[in-house]
Amino acid sequence: MASKTEAESKDTKQAIFKDADEDGHFRRKESRFRDSVSPDPKAEFPAEKGRYVLYLNFGCPWAHRTNVVHKLKGLQDVIQLVVMSYVRTSEGWVYDGSEGSEPCDPLYGFTKHSQLYYKADPNYAGRFTVPVLWDRKRETIVNNESSEIIRMFYTAFDAFIDPSLRENSKPLFPSDKRKDIEAMNDWVYNTVNNGVYKCGFASTQEAYDANVFALFESLDRLETHLASAQTRYLFGDHITEADIRLYTTLVRFDVAYFTLFKCNLKMIRHDYPRLHKWLRNLYWDTNEETNGGAFRSTTYFVPIKAGYTYALSQTVVPAGPESPVLPLD
Repeated sequence: MASKTEAESKDTKQAIFKDADEDGHFRRKESRFRDSVSPDPKAEFPAEKGRYVLYLNFGCPWAHRTNVVHKLKGLQDVIQLVVMSYVRTSEGWVYDGSEGSEPCDPLYGFTKHSQLYYKADPNYAGRFTVPVLWDRKRETIVNNESSEIIRMFYTAFDAFIDPSLRENSKPLFPSDKRKDIEAMNDWVYNTVNNGVYKCGFASTQEAYDANVFALFESLDRLETHLASAQTRYLFGDHITEADIRLYTTLVRFDVAYFTLFKCNLKMIRHDYPRLHKWLRNLYWDTNEETNGGAFRSTTYFVPIKAGYTYALSQTVVPAGPESPVLPLD
């Protein structure tokens, strides 16, 4: 018979990896580590070349945000990238060497992402999420909230990147558009970025119905926004944070969310012509605007489709669509 301690440990693990609450609704837990890297050399976490490591996997849209900005800002030689497997096991994310991932954590030899969290805090009791920004010098997690990590990347490491990629030359969060970007971020996060998860991990019909229609109302709203703006991107003719945050959801929509998450009222490619064009412009661009293709080069469809399949405890990965992203006209 299992001891009380063993039983409590099992209950804790089940709670950590459970996707829906008792009422059938998926509710994302807040990120625990919320410190910041600063360009100030006297800060707790000062910006230094080679000091920080970005941990991610290629299936996760939240981690994908950070990978896009990492490439847009030219941080490849400043912040090391460590990629783990896209398969979530009963013990969380692991390393297995598949699809461009590492066979183990190159810093510590860990085989499970949870080991990094326990190195930062032996008493940690939350989810072992990606992305993670790690400080090699202090051997701890700086931050595991994607929305905050990308904003650090905008300016904190300016001293180490090409001046043409710095925020004052090529802003992703321009001061004159911040209010509008923040407003869009709020409803897009709740009903689109996180909305697909509320549908896909719902465990009751009521929970699914409460979110699927709100998701498509927001997609309709985004389509209307682009029609009204008449611009290449969401807030003008240059990429902003709003584009990055939306892209990592919509590039997964037709290939994964439509089928696996039952977000199947409409498809981006067939029912949203403006969003579809916006998506293709980002994906296929290899010019200066995307720093040589930051969106396409960080998008991996095998991890996306297989990762969600296995996360739903299924074993058959959908084959289609034949073209994950259709070519530009």
